[in-house]
Amino acid sequence: MNLSNTNISSIDKSIVVLPFKNLSGDTSYEYFSDGITEEIINALTKIDGLKVTARTSSFTFKNKPTDIRIIGNELGVTNAVEGSIRIAKERIRISAQLTRTDTGFLLWSEKFDRELNDVFELQDEISLLIADKIRENFGHIEIDETLSTVRTQNLTAYQLYLKGRYFQLTWNLPNIEKAIGFYQKAADFDASYADPVIAIGWCYAINASWGHMDRDDGLKKANEFLDRGLAMNPESYTGYFARATIHFWGNWQFEKGYHDLQSCFKINSHFSEGMEALAELYTAAGFFYRALEQTERILKINPLSPNHYYTQGNIHYLQGDYETALNSFENSLKLDNSFALSRHLKVACLLFLKQKGIMLTYAKSFLNDDFVTMINAIYEAVHHQKIPEYDEALVSENLNLMVYWDFYYLVHCQKTDLALEHFEKMVDERIGQIINFQFDPFLEPIRGTKVFKELRDSVFKGIEATTFSVETSKTDNIPSFTQKESDEFKNELDQVLIGKEAFLWPELSLRSLAEELAIHPNRLSKLINDGLQTNFTELVNGKRLEYFKKIALLPENNHLTLLGLAYESGFNSKTVFNTYFKKVEGMTPKQWLKNNA
Repeated sequence: MNLSNTNISSIDKSIVVLPFKNLSGDTSYEYFSDGITEEIINALTKIDGLKVTARTSSFTFKNKPTDIRIIGNELGVTNAVEGSIRIAKERIRISAQLTRTDTGFLLWSEKFDRELNDVFELQDEISLLIADKIRENFGHIEIDETLSTVRTQNLTAYQLYLKGRYFQLTWNLPNIEKAIGFYQKAADFDASYADPVIAIGWCYAINASWGHMDRDDGLKKANEFLDRGLAMNPESYTGYFARATIHFWGNWQFEKGYHDLQSCFKINSHFSEGMEALAELYTAAGFFYRALEQTERILKINPLSPNHYYTQGNIHYLQGDYETALNSFENSLKLDNSFALSRHLKVACLLFLKQKGIMLTYAKSFLNDDFVTMINAIYEAVHHQKIPEYDEALVSENLNLMVYWDFYYLVHCQKTDLALEHFEKMVDERIGQIINFQFDPFLEPIRGTKVFKELRDSVFKGIEATTFSVETSKTDNIPSFTQKESDEFKNELDQVLIGKEAFLWPELSLRSLAEELAIHPNRLSKLINDGLQTNFTELVNGKRLEYFKKIALLPENNHLTLLGLAYESGFNSKTVFNTYFKKVEGMTPKQWLKNNA
């Protein structure tokens, strides 16, 4: 992505918030710096029209000294936020900066030193400042009065919640148990704080859906916590998402899951985990085109997620496009070579592509001998119609496997009755790993059986494209302007910018100009964008440049330096002045002055 020759007004409004560094000298505050980063990401995703890189891709660069331009190119974003946090006693110091990723040009930087109890207001302030600078430099976006998603003012409860989140996002069973403990403590400290209550429900939903705990008990607990949390905060998009996972993964109730996901998207239309769940729902129901559309959207905001590439590959795999699927699984494994689901389905693709040697070598790299034996037997059955000699010792009763090779082994050994008995049990228990069974290529030998058809109909009968109405995106709620309103605005703007020479104010911002004009910043931004076909920075710097060229030729200013004249013209940065001057005039200020003196 080369943006160097792109007009500034046409550049995508896109941003990555990189993990803030913990400079506290205490690694136990790592959870806090991660939490601040995630809160700013969540806040910015509320802005329609701003592409914000999701947490997974952002945190790929945690503790990695990577050039900002490389990061921008890899993520497909124009801007990057970097920062650091230092906590000392009861104070918090945050440094943040916003940089263009194509040029390395610094758009904004600021340092904040506050009481630790002020962290809630501070997170919102930083998010709003970042959003303002994006709007000023790249054109209109509508920004709410507040962007914060934190629903507590209790610092202890918030810190406990962040610790829980820190452990939950490792996605391993022991740490999810730790997360539940921290979330419960957070809820105890602030009984009105919905986020930890919802998070507990989410954790139970995950554990129950994937067989890490008794399913009925887990889903019951999950529903209890989610119902309580959503009653406390009906605007929790993670609450609706978690409830959707119970409907979809836990109970295979596709329509209910879909409607909860729509409720999630009405609050946060850019929530990548929700978007992936929708892609998975479409996949299980057989609406592959819609599923692929979702994965394309997800990968634009989360291009470094191994799970998203797995989801994409699974859609192609279930359609029998094994070459394309294999490529997606390889992309997933480049990001995480231990990602289990992609490993298993890479083996499956190699099997159907008749690459036996490569398949067996790769399978041996992470599977035990029993699984390799079954995979080899399935290969022979699929491609050479050799019915394997059934070995009961190979078959496991464990229903908590990532991929059920032993079930496939039963199918291809033509132990049909036994295979269907296993199949019925897995469907009855709604085992998430076989939710795509109606398109699973390994189940071809039993697809025509009465049991298979009855189970398929019991799960999917009545699900049609119309079951899932097409979601609608939010529309800009700033009304358009009549020609009269636009003309009046231009006159008022000229009176302030030129008449009052507001462009000379070094700290002039869109918000301060809106205040001077007694107009809402969103309305002013749209008027500048639509009525003048430019953005705030271009508008103001254009006025400043005209003024500079005027005063630079006056004899009484010969004793002043060019930089001094630039500051007199309202520019507050040497780099901004020189870059903008050369962009507009095609030469340096010194060359221009020499040509025009």
